[in-house]
Amino acid sequence: MKYIFSISLIAFVFWSCQDQKEYSSVDPVNWGKRTIRLPEADSLVTGSTYLSVYSQIYSQTEHLTHDLTATVSMRNMNRVDTVYLTSAEYFDTHGNLIRTYFKNVIFIAPMETIEIVIDEHDREGGTGANFLFDWATAAGVTEPHFEAVMISTSGQQGLSFATTGQRLK
Repeated sequence: MKYIFSISLIAFVFWSCQDQKEYSSVDPVNWGKRTIRLPEADSLVTGSTYLSVYSQIYSQTEHLTHDLTATVSMRNMNRVDTVYLTSAEYFDTHGNLIRTYFKNVIFIAPMETIEIVIDEHDREGGTGANFLFDWATAAGVTEPHFEAVMISTSGQQGLSFATTGQRLK
């Protein structure tokens, strides 16, 4: 019995000392490796896209919520041309900025998808979280596509749904 208790105590101390996992992760994307200097500003078309994302949803009543994992996809639908993201901002239900994902302009290569994952235990966004993306493309190039897939599994039950970005300007 003492042996089992000792092993349990060692395991508890080991896992307690581990670094806390970031709630919002990006893998395998490294924003620093994606930094790019934009081509001449006057030759670019710019825009903003809104994307709703749910960190939580209501179940049965407004007093019971379920946490969700959200995968936010940023997609370049062009076969040849690169698109640029100038900002990706994550807001909570009340419109408060939670985090900005990169400080410099980044690129998405032709036909590439990059992702942001909002972990299931990250409740900061709440039931009405959202993103604003600012982007730029060369004239005549298809704008980037933004979508999110939210999922939760518990036991043998699963829940999933998706949202699509809406261009603002």
